[in-house]
Amino acid sequence: MKGVGDMSKAVYPGTFDPPHKGHLDLIQRGSRMFEELIVAVAVNRQKESLFSSDERVQWLKKCTDGISGVRVVQFDGLVVELLKAESARLLLRGIRTFADFEAEYTIALTNRSISGDLGAETVFVLPSLEFSHLSSRHIKEIAAFGGDVSSSLPESISTELSAELDRRLDSGSLET
Repeated sequence: MKGVGDMSKAVYPGTFDPPHKGHLDLIQRGSRMFEELIVAVAVNRQKESLFSSDERVQWLKKCTDGISGVRVVQFDGLVVELLKAESARLLLRGIRTFADFEAEYTIALTNRSISGDLGAETVFVLPSLEFSHLSSRHIKEIAAFGGDVSSSLPESISTELSAELDRRLDSGSLET
């Protein structure tokens, strides 16, 4: 069945807590694959985020400023509802490991199943080798132990985000 959404645009959903160079790499590469790439910052009610969705949106807007065709939005709910609202049918997802694939595969099938006539599809992209080890969870763990994470963060927000990680670590509000 042919879907009804626009194939020239894709949605890249995630929590981006915090955004890192691996995310930015995928955004840059996705912007070359699609006319429009919508970076969708999730408000995940099942997981407490270190940074507010507003903070994550603002950092991603700074990181993506100047990348043609990229738009950053915030969403709360099912990603297939966002696809419908944006008249898109493609999801962009990064796959670092076999474990990532296993989890994302199930999510992709579920999204396709619940998307109805939209026919949501997921495009899996492997990370660039230099960013294949990055994960937001690991960045928060390293920061929690006083490690320097600035080299993992996009240059445009590295100083601000590193300082915020340190501030939250000092106040005891940093949990991984």
